[in-house]
Amino acid sequence: MTGDTYVMRYITSVSTTHATAVNPVKLTVEQQLVASVYPCKVSGYYAGLIGSAGDAIWRQCMPDPRELEDQTQFADPLAEELLSPVPGLIHRYPDRVVLLVSNRCPVYCRFCMRKRHVGSGEDLPLEADTLEKAVAYIRSNPSIHDVILSGGDPLMLDDASLHQILSRLRSVPHVKIIRIGTRVPVTLPDRVTSELCNMLKSFHPLYINTHFNHPDEITAASARACGLLADAGIPLGNQTVLLRGVNDDISVMRNLMTGLLGIRVRPYYIHQMDLIKGTAHFRTPVSRGLDIILALRGHISGMAVPHYVIDLPGGKGKVALLPDDVEREGDLLILKTYQGERVSYRDITETRE
Repeated sequence: MTGDTYVMRYITSVSTTHATAVNPVKLTVEQQLVASVYPCKVSGYYAGLIGSAGDAIWRQCMPDPRELEDQTQFADPLAEELLSPVPGLIHRYPDRVVLLVSNRCPVYCRFCMRKRHVGSGEDLPLEADTLEKAVAYIRSNPSIHDVILSGGDPLMLDDASLHQILSRLRSVPHVKIIRIGTRVPVTLPDRVTSELCNMLKSFHPLYINTHFNHPDEITAASARACGLLADAGIPLGNQTVLLRGVNDDISVMRNLMTGLLGIRVRPYYIHQMDLIKGTAHFRTPVSRGLDIILALRGHISGMAVPHYVIDLPGGKGKVALLPDDVEREGDLLILKTYQGERVSYRDITETRE
C-alpha cells in the first residue's frame, strides 16, 4: 500500500467521555468517493485490529467501490420508514418496538442495515420532544411489552442521556423488557465502564445484543467489556451478519460461536445479509448459511448454535431457516412469516472469492 494513489485520511471516534487516539488510515481516491456518499468512520481501537488490507476487519469498515455499483438493492428494504408511526420509532411486531436513539457509531460498518442515514447529517442526541412522542405512543399501546434501543449505537450517548431514556421507558407500566443493540463492545470497548454498568443494572430486566462477526474481534479488551456487562447481571446475546469474504466459512463460524461463549455472550442470530443498497457484494446464497448451521449442529455445543434468519423485505419480519426444512422453486425460496403468509424470496447463485 504505497504510491501516489493513496492519501492519508485521519478518522477519529469520540466516546461519551473521551476521545480515542487519532488513527491514520489510508484511503484510495476511489474509496474517498465512496465515503462521500456513505460516510466512513473507524475508531482507533477497531482500526488497530486490521492486520492487512482486505482482511476480515478491513472489509467490514473500509469503503469499497462496489458500494456505488449496487443498483439492485434498496435503501430501506425492511420498510422501516413505513412502519414508523412517530419519528424515531419502528413498530413492526405487535408486542415490541425499536427506538432509534442515536445516528452515531464508533465504526460505520459497510454492511449497515441503516446505511441510508447512519453517519449522515449532524451527530445530534435524541431530542426531548422526539423522545416524549415515542414514549407517548408506547404508553398508548398497552400491547407493547418490549422496547429495543438501536440507532446508530445507543452506547454512543453519554450516561446521563441514556439514563433519561431508560427512566422514561421504565415509567410505562406495560414495558416489561428493555433491550439495547450495540456494537460498542466490539468497536470501542473502553466505552463500557463500571459507571455505565452500575447505571444500566438499575433498569433490569435489561438485555444487550451485541454484534461480533469474526473471531479476530474477540480480544482482551472486548472480553473485558462483555465481562463488565455480564457481571452487572445483563444477559448478553450476539447477532452475526453472514458476510461474503468475512465469515462465510465453517471454521470461522465455529471459532466465532465457541469464542463468544467463552466471553459469556450467547450466540442468538446469524442474519442473512439484508437487501440494503450498497451492500450486494457482501451477500451470500442462502445455501451457504444453511451449510454453516448444519456444520455447527452436533460439532459444537448446542448453546453455541444460533438461529439462522432472513429478515424479509417489506417489513414482514424474520423467518428462521433450518437445513432440513426449506421449500424451493428454482431460485425462489417459499418462506412463511410469523403471521402465516407465504412469501417468495429470491436467492442468488453461489460464487466464491
